[in-house]
Amino acid sequence: MLGKPVIKGTRITVELILRKLSEGMNMDQLLLAYPQLSKEDIYAALIYASNIIANEEIIFPQAS
Repeated sequence: MLGKPVIKGTRITVELILRKLSEGMNMDQLLLAYPQLSKEDIYAALIYASNIIANEEIIFPQAS
C-alpha cells in the first residue's frame, strides 16, 4: 500500500476507513462492506489518525 498505514492482517488503509466514514458510511455499513474488519479495527484507525493530527508540528514562516 505504498507505505500507508493499514489495518493489521488486511490491505485496508486507514485512509480508506476515514474516507468512507467522511462520505457518510456508518460503522455497521463499513463492517458489512469489509467483513475482515472489526469494530476495534475501525476505532484503532480513528485513534491512529487523531494521534497523527495531535502530534503534528506546524512551523510558520517567519516574516522578513
